[in-house]
Amino acid sequence: MPEDRVDLAGAKLTIDRLIDPTIDAGAVLRELDQLTTAVKRRTPAGLTKRAELEVLLDTLYRPSPWNDNRPFSYDLNDPFGKNRQNKLLATYLITRKGNCVSMPVLIAVLGQRLGLIMTLATAPGHVMVKFVDDEGRWLNVEATAGGFKADSSYERETGITPLAIQHEIYLRPLSPREAVGVMASTLMEQYAAQQRGDDLLAVAEMALAANPKDTVAMVQKANAYYLQLQDRYVRKYPRAEDIPQNERADFQRLSRENLAWFAKAKQLGWAPQTPEQEEKYLQSIQRQNGQREQL
Repeated sequence: MPEDRVDLAGAKLTIDRLIDPTIDAGAVLRELDQLTTAVKRRTPAGLTKRAELEVLLDTLYRPSPWNDNRPFSYDLNDPFGKNRQNKLLATYLITRKGNCVSMPVLIAVLGQRLGLIMTLATAPGHVMVKFVDDEGRWLNVEATAGGFKADSSYERETGITPLAIQHEIYLRPLSPREAVGVMASTLMEQYAAQQRGDDLLAVAEMALAANPKDTVAMVQKANAYYLQLQDRYVRKYPRAEDIPQNERADFQRLSRENLAWFAKAKQLGWAPQTPEQEEKYLQSIQRQNGQREQL
């Protein structure tokens, strides 16, 4: 469909229900309606776009009747969403504890419903919100802390390489369809964990069709070929020479594709996150949350 008709809430729910079919989509949409209405009621006429965004953030993150005195906050027990269930929008709305996927997605969904120009962007192992202010500038909204953040901070804290900056694989405002591709990364994680190589490949290719520079999808596409190799050959044949002659071309093709997609991601500036980088980023989020609580 045309980019301007992409509904982020509907896309996120569709993806999440592929992961957990028991999700009550109607209940999630009603909750989103209530939050959208709360923000509108608290937004006086004539505010700047940035002030409107501040009302949205205040409605979510400050204890008040608008959120039943249950503000949304960062889940320090699962900060990177290692538990995929915690990346689902339905889970976040129930627990009010989020991570670097669920938190920016909710802001982007509500921003779209409120008529703000807002989308997603990525950094290594992280998702943030991009917002257009009244001067037409793109600002980073760090959803995990409920504030604003400069590109240079993400570059420093998440280890974005000069090569990645050159190829613009991070920090770029994504189109609505590209943003849906970012949301689909959780589904790719699910299929990878379930060793569903064919399904993983299909989703990775859809994400790459939307954004050819999606390095997460490239890495998952490489993983998909690895899973296909395991399923078709490694588990069946103890040694490579045991593979039937008429199947060796396919075995070699899958091996080449696996290596090629990892190499393509690296050529654009992608690199695996190190434990030190994750810890550094987590510390920055903790500092920002502490500063917000003091305001």
